[in-house]
Amino acid sequence: MPGERKRSEYGSSLKIKFRIEMTSVKRVKRSFFIRDVLNVAPELIGKILVLKLKNGEIQRFMITETEAYRGTEDEACHANRGRTARTDVMYRAGGRIYVYFVYGMYWMLNFVAGEENDPQAALIRGIEGFDGPGKLTKALKIDGSYYGEDLVTSNRIWVEDNGFKPSVERGPRIGISYAGDPWKSRLWRYYIKPPTPHFALLSAGSEGGLISAKLK
Repeated sequence: MPGERKRSEYGSSLKIKFRIEMTSVKRVKRSFFIRDVLNVAPELIGKILVLKLKNGEIQRFMITETEAYRGTEDEACHANRGRTARTDVMYRAGGRIYVYFVYGMYWMLNFVAGEENDPQAALIRGIEGFDGPGKLTKALKIDGSYYGEDLVTSNRIWVEDNGFKPSVERGPRIGISYAGDPWKSRLWRYYIKPPTPHFALLSAGSEGGLISAKLK
């Protein structure tokens, strides 16, 4: 799994505009995550990452880029080295958060996928407004306290589905040349190719990047 080395397909100038439309928005359930990461990672594109702040404010960001890391066979996956204190959460049923620290600077946010004891994870490499995995966690203040958090039941971080299904591009994963072939050449990075279209709903009353609302 990579650190914060190379910029993704997204530049800092990328702006995604949202068409505000109050349609059905659903919290993603466990069944979405307990599948092969090669299904989960591309289907996370267009989903909404939601965070609830301590003051009750809700922040929503569209997921724009992910990478798949697939079990003990994948030389680029941390689980390739076996079950350790750090990778323990990857061996649990999908839908939990796996975070790890790199370069003494950045936390990497991953969503565990697959069934129990089949360690897989999707790295969240980009969200609307942020073009790197370290930049997004720093901006959102995601740290080691999120390790093991359950996206299905947590009251501070979860994923929503508004039904939007973008066209998803594929490419090799970034920063994993150490894994060698065939792993470094697998097209297991997924992203929306800019320029991006107008997306469907996030929340009423706002347009553009960050969508926020107060809970009563």
